[in-house]
Amino acid sequence: MDPLSDIIALLRPNTAISKPITGRGRWGVRYAAHDAPGFTIILKGVCWISFEGREALRLSAGDFLLLPSTPAFTLSSHPGVACEPRKPTDVPVRHGDPEGEAEFESLGGTFHIEPVNAPLLLSLLPRMIHIPASEGRAGRLSRVIALIVEECTDEEPGREMVLQRMLEVLLVEALRRRDIAVDDVRAGLLNGLRDPALARALRAMHADVRTGWTVAGLAKVAGLSRSAFAARFAEVLGCGAIEYLARWRMALAKDALIRGAKTLDCIADEIGYESASAFSTAFRKRLGCPPGKFARTGGEAGVGA
Repeated sequence: MDPLSDIIALLRPNTAISKPITGRGRWGVRYAAHDAPGFTIILKGVCWISFEGREALRLSAGDFLLLPSTPAFTLSSHPGVACEPRKPTDVPVRHGDPEGEAEFESLGGTFHIEPVNAPLLLSLLPRMIHIPASEGRAGRLSRVIALIVEECTDEEPGREMVLQRMLEVLLVEALRRRDIAVDDVRAGLLNGLRDPALARALRAMHADVRTGWTVAGLAKVAGLSRSAFAARFAEVLGCGAIEYLARWRMALAKDALIRGAKTLDCIADEIGYESASAFSTAFRKRLGCPPGKFARTGGEAGVGA
């Protein structure tokens, strides 16, 4: 798989909640931060969403918004409206005047992701992905979200597997386009994949994580000098290429350990370590606990490491 697909696969999105949100008149609500992705697509009317330290963003019919990790935010019918605190719910929501035809309609939702690798993987993605209706992607995204809503309301066999696949499609569809508006400060992997030279190196690492990659070897794949590659990679990805590779190897290792289907020897071989002992030493150094303990505690022993 390509790097973006690899990361979404490890996030393992699941347990979706999706619901209609409507409003009429003047209204404003405020939600606390929660460590789960959130998304919405505007079907009718206009609203304003605001995050701390940022100017309010106007969303209109056809706009799509994805937050890989949801910070505290306000949502209102007009800028500057007083906002009352609300808690997330899994049932349809009506804001403002409860009577009369809705002036604002949207579909909003959230879902869970695998917590073991979430901090690392989310750090590679932008804080916010906004796709205006003018970009022409709203139609595809609205169809995916409509299917998610339909699946959430049914109790058909295989529901969780279908939802997981739909959520993966939603994430890929939202992140794959070069013309989406992203938070450039945190775009990380997306910016790397948009740079043809860095994209070649990233794909090479993800395609063969076992290889004993060096900066010089990756620079050759990228078609750059060693110094130019090292500087560009660090600037765009926020860390050196070999550090990125080490973090990715540990992400794969943690995922394999909590799933419990492979031996330490097998994991070590698959991610490029000469032996289980060498892997265990590297794992303990980075995570602060041995692989066996990490596996037994379901990843809790390595939290915060």
